[in-house]
Amino acid sequence: MHQEFEPPAPLRDAIKCFWYTDRAYTGPDFEVVPDGYAEIVFYFGSGCSLAGQALPSPFLMGLLNQPVVLTTQARLEVIGIRCYPWTVFDVLGLPPGKDGPRTFEHPVAQLQEPLQECVSGGRIADAVALVSQYFLDARPRAVDSTLFKAGAAMLEASGAMPVSQVAAAAHATVRTLERKFKQSSGYTVKDVSGLMRFEQARNRLWHEPEVSLAALAQELGYTDQSHLSREFKRYSGMTPAAFAQKRRR
Repeated sequence: MHQEFEPPAPLRDAIKCFWYTDRAYTGPDFEVVPDGYAEIVFYFGSGCSLAGQALPSPFLMGLLNQPVVLTTQARLEVIGIRCYPWTVFDVLGLPPGKDGPRTFEHPVAQLQEPLQECVSGGRIADAVALVSQYFLDARPRAVDSTLFKAGAAMLEASGAMPVSQVAAAAHATVRTLERKFKQSSGYTVKDVSGLMRFEQARNRLWHEPEVSLAALAQELGYTDQSHLSREFKRYSGMTPAAFAQKRRR
């Protein structure tokens, strides 16, 4: 089961959505594939670990450059807060970093017990309401207008926009935009755009594994099919052709 919930209006410039997943795993390992978002993750049920080290709940799943393999025993229920990469650290009041899965100490951890009660009772809407109210009360800083405009342009173009055009949409110089992106997310505009575009390619191949790779490359703004293949393999560890074949099976 997977559900997504729209955040209240005052949070929408920083938080994409809240989500809930209830999933039983047939094996101990499961893979988290890169996408264009950062997630604050609360989990319930079996333990969750990375490379043999237990992850606390909550933990931060920052932007990934390659898949991460996590381990659990059987079943996990997750409440997630999906943030834009240029807002997640401001939402939490943490310094930016490029370390993917990340543990942190933060007052938001006080939600673990009440969220556990809601999830155990099947009251998922109540759990999401608790998380939503917490961030409303915390009142995260308003998103920098340059970052907001740049992010909106990148999202609309699904990452297929040159940095110079993103800067123009944000009414900023490339240098200023890159500095603000690095300060807010730890990544460059090109890094985040690449992940956004990969996510679009992966989603299309998941739903339409028979799609022409040449046509997909052109549609998503890659130079050619070879460019798509290189970028796809960079983030997923396999070529788009191999991914589509695996999906068809």
